[in-house]
Amino acid sequence: MAPRNYADDKETARTFLAEFHTDLGKGGGKNFKYANTLTKIAHREEVAMTIEVDDVAEHDPDLAEAIVDNTCRYIKIFADAIQEMLPDYKDKDAVVKDSLDVYIEHRLLMEQRIRGQNPTEQRAPKNQFPPELMRRFEVYFKAPSLQKPATIRDVKAEKIGKLVAVRGIVTRTTEVKPRMTVATYTCDQCGSETYQLINSPTFMPLLMCPSQDCTTNKSGGRLYLQTRGSKFVKFQEVKVQENSDQVPVGNIPRSVTIHVRGETTRKCQPGDHVSITGVFLPMLKVGFGQMTQGLLSETYIDAHSIEKMNKTTEGEDDMPDLSEEEIAQIAEDDFYEKLASSIAPEIYGHEDVKKALLLLLVGGVDQSPQGMKIRGNINICLMGDPGVAKSQLLGYIDRLAPRSQYTTGRGSSGVGLTAAVMKDSVTGEMVLEGGALVLADQGVCCIDEFDKMMEADRTAIHEVMEQQTISIAKAGIMTSLNARVSILAAANPAYGRYNPKKSIEHNIQLPAALLSRFDLLWLIQDKPDRENDLRLAQHITFVHQHKKQPPSQFEPLDMSLMRRYIALCKKKKSVIPEGLSEYITGAYVEMRKEARNNSKDTTFTSPRTLLAILRLATALARLRLVDVVEKEDVNEAMRLMEMSKDSLTGQQDATTRKQRSEDVIFGILRDMATESQKKRIKYTEASASCLAKGFTPNQFEEALEAYEELNVWQVNNAKTTITFV
Repeated sequence: MAPRNYADDKETARTFLAEFHTDLGKGGGKNFKYANTLTKIAHREEVAMTIEVDDVAEHDPDLAEAIVDNTCRYIKIFADAIQEMLPDYKDKDAVVKDSLDVYIEHRLLMEQRIRGQNPTEQRAPKNQFPPELMRRFEVYFKAPSLQKPATIRDVKAEKIGKLVAVRGIVTRTTEVKPRMTVATYTCDQCGSETYQLINSPTFMPLLMCPSQDCTTNKSGGRLYLQTRGSKFVKFQEVKVQENSDQVPVGNIPRSVTIHVRGETTRKCQPGDHVSITGVFLPMLKVGFGQMTQGLLSETYIDAHSIEKMNKTTEGEDDMPDLSEEEIAQIAEDDFYEKLASSIAPEIYGHEDVKKALLLLLVGGVDQSPQGMKIRGNINICLMGDPGVAKSQLLGYIDRLAPRSQYTTGRGSSGVGLTAAVMKDSVTGEMVLEGGALVLADQGVCCIDEFDKMMEADRTAIHEVMEQQTISIAKAGIMTSLNARVSILAAANPAYGRYNPKKSIEHNIQLPAALLSRFDLLWLIQDKPDRENDLRLAQHITFVHQHKKQPPSQFEPLDMSLMRRYIALCKKKKSVIPEGLSEYITGAYVEMRKEARNNSKDTTFTSPRTLLAILRLATALARLRLVDVVEKEDVNEAMRLMEMSKDSLTGQQDATTRKQRSEDVIFGILRDMATESQKKRIKYTEASASCLAKGFTPNQFEEALEAYEELNVWQVNNAKTTITFV
């Protein structure tokens, strides 16, 4: 491979910047993309020049290839070319000036004066103004569109110095701090300025003056750092971890450090899915740091562009708006059922649960009357027997929601869910690192095995579920972090399966403070029923054979289409009209009355129930893309509420009735025994007196069996006598 001639490349860069243009279409004009940016940089209206490698490839494919392979060198070449071209594009004085501009002008004036006194005198090469100091712009490259983003694991030694694109989730960002790039010193003897370029986080300052005066006179002038004359850039360090689907089985997710400078800072927050283009470089250690590190070398990516991504391949900006046809395709007659069935179509049944999950994805509207905040996010808890596809539903929602985190109860601690205090490697300060709930801000946090969580860790979620913040007072950091997150929890009843003979408090061993924070608490039971079991088995075997769900009335919607539709729904701010408020308050008062009268009511009806109905109703209105909630929305919200209560109490009522009848029959037989003062009573007499009291023969038989199991009495084989034990 022939060595490249960098002088030629610089000329090519100059012609490219001056001449590259795109056609404006019908008007026939030309858009000189980079020339226009040069004018703005000359007038100090912009400070960043982003060069797309695709554009360079159109002009000179060879140069584009060289840029990707040796990016650092070409940043320098393009920066020099731009610096030389700027005077040609400057036709007026810059309006916006900062102190460094004034300082640079002052330096140039001084130089002209010195030259005026002695035109032949050249500045010592060490005292020449370094081009980095005079530059007031940054050069960034945008990777070619054909270059696929690599996983963090694939960025290895052969990529050093090259332009790479990686994708992942941001786990930590530091504060933006100034970082020195050129240090300026003044000599206390001869007054000359000396400059030092800095490429690493730490540097060794110069001490002795290298100027000609000091070296010839041997006066040994000491250097003093001039902060005003030095050059600083905005600097931020970002940690990016690879996406969970890219991690091989049994491995820990890898992360990479990203150094962000200049205009690319503050582009991302923890929890964002990002695509980052930059140069992969080794960390330069200077001085004692080198010895302690030994042979190890840290690596980092010097970021050139940061784009927020959706979970899928396209970026957030690339997502096209829904066309009229697509909206029409969704908004057919029974579109609510259609959208709900499109959630996890491979899972059989659970229609109402899926509707609730759809509303969870859309969410209600946040209200902030006079500083008080009422959340709009909907929280749902799915309780149920093993094998009713709770975890699969959670997994699907995790993949469908634009921002989400998936954790399990045993695998996460309270700190892992909220926030941990860590020591920052760069500054040595204490910093907060957000946990799962902070990373899922404005998204969904799916918590599986909710019942297996430690009690201490579970209390960490209380504040998030109602106040939507996480307050922290640790290690001198007092703050409250946003966690505007919907929580979707899945739990098994106590003892693994739902026991219909026990009361609901025994089955769901979660505190009332937590249960009242869930808008919907759904109990999914696995009851044996021949017809249902047959249909379920056919469905499962079909999915297993054909790797897709069986044909239904309508084609389920595509995941990305669902995502875009939900994003469209979230833009609506639906309100509840005056007319409906009376209807809702009346319904709520009725619910409270029923709860008061029915002593066996298991779910406590509190004002949170009313808020839950309002949230569900606004979510339904948003789903229909309308601005005002209608009566149907409220009715549907109340129906879902009733269905979730029925799932809990329907089974319970039958059980309590059965238990009550058994207790009454036991009382009758006990009274008969005490009257006759014998431990033995006749079977026929007992049966007759029970039937006379209005019980059926079946209930009598069941009561006998139940108490025989408890060893209260024994019935002989011929069924003639009942003997109390």
